[in-house]
Amino acid sequence: MPSKCAKGICESMRILFQAGWLAASILVVAAQTPKQPPPPPRQPIPFSHKIHAGKLELKCELCHLNPDPGERMGVVAASSCMQCHSEIGIGKPAIEKLASFAKNNREIRWARVYEIPTDVLFSHRAHLAAENMCKDCHGQVTERDELYLEGDISMGGCINCHRTKQASIDCTFCHEEP
Repeated sequence: MPSKCAKGICESMRILFQAGWLAASILVVAAQTPKQPPPPPRQPIPFSHKIHAGKLELKCELCHLNPDPGERMGVVAASSCMQCHSEIGIGKPAIEKLASFAKNNREIRWARVYEIPTDVLFSHRAHLAAENMCKDCHGQVTERDELYLEGDISMGGCINCHRTKQASIDCTFCHEEP
């Protein structure tokens, strides 16, 4: 490096190079640091998919009904849960609360984890008919005690999935024409 630089250009270049190297190093470390999942929404009654769908291997459609026209997946009434829980978990506060919902024929208002934008024409039924799996969008549900927004249901995530599965990426396939 020359001993003298015109108007400090060499020194400025050295500082910029070091700053760039530092910034690049920070980006590499940040990319290697695992992202923390978002906190799960607070639910009215604790429910473990890990136990029900994982350990007990209950099928998703047993609890998540898909009524016509098939866009949304529903959740069964508390009385259906009580078919098993009238004998299992008796005395546990969560099961007592569940029994109260069933006895009074009250709907459990679960906090939504996933919300599809209103401008998207989405059908769970069509995706299931195309042999997509719930975990494709919702992540490893069978390994989760509490669910959180794990899958990428952004437009970019959907387009990437459509490309991978060779489904249409034409705008009108998922959105109404204006």
